[in-house]
Amino acid sequence: MEVFVLSKKIFWIIGLVAVCIIGIIVLTDVSEKSVVLDYEGQPFLGEESAPVEIVEFGDYKCPSCKDFNDNLLPIIYKELVETGKAKLYFMNYSFIAADSTTAAQFAESVYQELGDEKFWEFHELLFENQQPDAEQINYFTEEFLKELLADVASSEEVEKVLSAYQNHEGEAALKKDMKMADSLKVSSTPTIFIGGKEFKGRTMNDFTKMVEEAAADGK
Repeated sequence: MEVFVLSKKIFWIIGLVAVCIIGIIVLTDVSEKSVVLDYEGQPFLGEESAPVEIVEFGDYKCPSCKDFNDNLLPIIYKELVETGKAKLYFMNYSFIAADSTTAAQFAESVYQELGDEKFWEFHELLFENQQPDAEQINYFTEEFLKELLADVASSEEVEKVLSAYQNHEGEAALKKDMKMADSLKVSSTPTIFIGGKEFKGRTMNDFTKMVEEAAADGK
């Protein structure tokens, strides 16, 4: 995954306060309660041995998720994932439109058939190709997703994923994510958990501090 280092001065801005169909997303104070998340069979970035799990619940049609992916994920990857301090998972909370579900199930099929690396390449393409007024337009069609995947996969791999998608092989994984999100009372995207606790801070310093605290708690 190609990342670009941005300034630490970037706060939780624009994306994390943008309107994402259900209202304004605002991240506030850190939760006290830790919860158990099921990480098995989930795509992640980083070393499996990394001591802290960061989870993003997201929707591929959510403008705030795109801002998180474009502006904050590169910093998180550079400072926390590449350094071995944490690993980052993406889990679906697909609620904006019908093709949010289409994109999520297709991405799950990519992960199941082609593995982590291709999943994250495709994950990037989905956000790169998010349309303005995303929630109003049904553009993540099967044909469009197939064309996107062809940018990072061979024709044989594309057909393999398409067959899996058409056989609903990504459906169970999506339902698992949605059930987990519902149990955690996730109601907006992106919602972030660090070490089993919901992140509600405002800055990258808050984010890094919470990762460090989670690592200390795990020792």
